[in-house]
Amino acid sequence: MLKVLLTFVSIALTSSALSAGQVDTMRIFSTSMQKDIGCLVVRPDSYSDTAESYPVVYLLHGYSGNFTGWVKEAPQLLQLVDLYQILIVCPDGGYDSWYLDSPADSTVRYETHIVREVISYIDSNYNTRRARTGRAIAGLSMGGHGALYLAARNPEVFGAAGSMAGGLDLRPFPKNWNMKRVLGDFETYRENWEQHSVVNLVPKFKTADIKLIIDCGTSDFFLEVNRDMHKRLLEAGIPHEYTERPGGHTGSYWGSAVDYQLLFFSKAFQN
Repeated sequence: MLKVLLTFVSIALTSSALSAGQVDTMRIFSTSMQKDIGCLVVRPDSYSDTAESYPVVYLLHGYSGNFTGWVKEAPQLLQLVDLYQILIVCPDGGYDSWYLDSPADSTVRYETHIVREVISYIDSNYNTRRARTGRAIAGLSMGGHGALYLAARNPEVFGAAGSMAGGLDLRPFPKNWNMKRVLGDFETYRENWEQHSVVNLVPKFKTADIKLIIDCGTSDFFLEVNRDMHKRLLEAGIPHEYTERPGGHTGSYWGSAVDYQLLFFSKAFQN
């Protein structure tokens, strides 16, 4: 089935090769962090302020990345916005924020920035569908955790969420990616790590009615935490799509995985 879906996307991209989305780059002032933060919007070539409002997919980058990363690793996004008639918004999550309002560093407020400041800016400046059923959020690696974390904690904002090669449990990696900067030392502040790992937020999805899609490569070091998330969702009886495909923790993996996720979101928006 996945091969059939990807073939469909490939054919559609070929047929729409003469049109391509437009990229807007901007800086959004964060009141919560008192600084300008980059953001990128990909809109259909046919975008109009007077057309029917557009659903929005928020795509989050990974650790050490920035808001420009997605269009570099998945340039087909410029065609996919035309195919699905959506907006794609790529906010900046900082070098290593994990998209949290940090309990250890008061200057790190990326949950507030994405959920309140970025969405407010986008809805005020673009012709968007301003309801949770018209918003999805997804991401890669750090951004995969961020997407599910933000959706679980803000179900009134997002109707769908996805993770690609996501670090869905922070606890197994206490010495990696400078996470202690935003959570504190693991041994001293273990409760922070428990509360901010999305695997422990699974019960929140029980009543949230959020459409979920999760995938991970079979050679990825995050594979086991993805399997654990899948297991917990199954045990809780929470509907979701889960896929493992050949691949590692690489740009080529999530550069392809995003095709499946956008197809999933497009169907979710239609329903």
